Amino acid sequence: MIPRYSRPEMTAIWSPETKFRIWYEIEAHACDAMADLGVIPRENAEAVWKARDVEFDVARIDEIEAVTKHGVIAFLTHLAEHIGSDEARFVHQGMTSSDVLDTTLNVQLVRAADILLADMDRVLAALKKRAFETRDMVRIGRSHGIHAEPTTMGLTFARFYAEMDRGRARLAAAREEVATGAISGAVGTFANIDPAVEEHVCARLGLRPEPISTQVIPRDRHAMFFATLGVIASSMENIAIEIRHMQRTEVLEAEEFFSPGQKGSSAMPHKRNPVLTENLTGLARLVRMTVVPAMENVALWHERDISHSSVERGIAPDATITLDFALNRLAGVIEKLVVYPENMLKNMNKFKGLVMSQRVLLALTQAGVSREDAYRLVQRNAMKVWEQGADFREELLKDAEVTAALSAEEIDEKFDLGYHTKNVGRIFARVFGEGVTG
Repeated sequence: MIPRYSRPEMTAIWSPETKFRIWYEIEAHACDAMADLGVIPRENAEAVWKARDVEFDVARIDEIEAVTKHGVIAFLTHLAEHIGSDEARFVHQGMTSSDVLDTTLNVQLVRAADILLADMDRVLAALKKRAFETRDMVRIGRSHGIHAEPTTMGLTFARFYAEMDRGRARLAAAREEVATGAISGAVGTFANIDPAVEEHVCARLGLRPEPISTQVIPRDRHAMFFATLGVIASSMENIAIEIRHMQRTEVLEAEEFFSPGQKGSSAMPHKRNPVLTENLTGLARLVRMTVVPAMENVALWHERDISHSSVERGIAPDATITLDFALNRLAGVIEKLVVYPENMLKNMNKFKGLVMSQRVLLALTQAGVSREDAYRLVQRNAMKVWEQGADFREELLKDAEVTAALSAEEIDEKFDLGYHTKNVGRIFARVFGEGVTG
């Protein structure tokens, strides 16, 4: 991923230095386990640990690989340069390259997931804080982009919290699913290496042994992981889209924080654009585009092929680095989001009481009017608001068929905003826990 959308902690997971360090640890732990089993001499296993503090030379490994055309062999050759060829002769015994490559990839994905889980915790904390700050701040709810009925800004934040909380649970499950390792040798039969070696290595790396591998760890695990990242990215975009809408000039119920000295346009000095949330929409697309290749990696030939390898070299760092950056950007947007409650009320009242139409409809049916007639009566008065800018309540009060069923006091009561917010506390208790009071 390009540096512009990268954060150092996540980027470091995918560096060649980190990769080779994990390769080394796999090989060293495997030697320990084989020495415990009496398969190789203890002194040879201990000799491998002489490279514990070695900074592996990436350029040297690349130089060797240019000749061998094999990355793992190039690394093993370089390792032998550090510890001696005789001491290194039992390294990788009974193992195949995928034992190292696949186990390393899963270590990296687990570490990446831990960072992403922390990122989501920050997003969730920001959403929860803003939800309680704006719990009773009334704004108009919209369906199809059209005014529907009153809701609150707090409920908007609360539903995003619930969605991201589900995403976090999915990510925790995806982390668990991908946290396996395989040291099972060619075609996964353990013919040349004891399963105890796999158990030892996995325990040292915080993984579980893969129950059954071929020559590779099954890629349905990875497909699940990347699909989960894609869903989280879509939820992130869902929030970004709402903020972009709220920042529209005609709406302006909220906007991204505009810092001192910030410029919105090279041509128009008045502009304050939702550039961060627009950027998040684009970054979500980048994360989602890794999902289909991950799905296609599930189907491999027989016990292995390497059609998945080139894909994973790209999508693993790209998806995790991009989502890490994006989640932190999203958290910052939410934390600093500027809200305008006066504009929320102004927008809601733009059509002079029109959004209370359902309450009037229900009141008419409860007063004995058929639903069809009640709908006709309410709609004909509502259309005057749409088309003529009339006041909905005044039109209802002038309509003889309406007032034949409802008194003026009953009509007035249907325009009480509190009616629409009376269950906010109960919804918050569902989202944030039963300790929340109404």
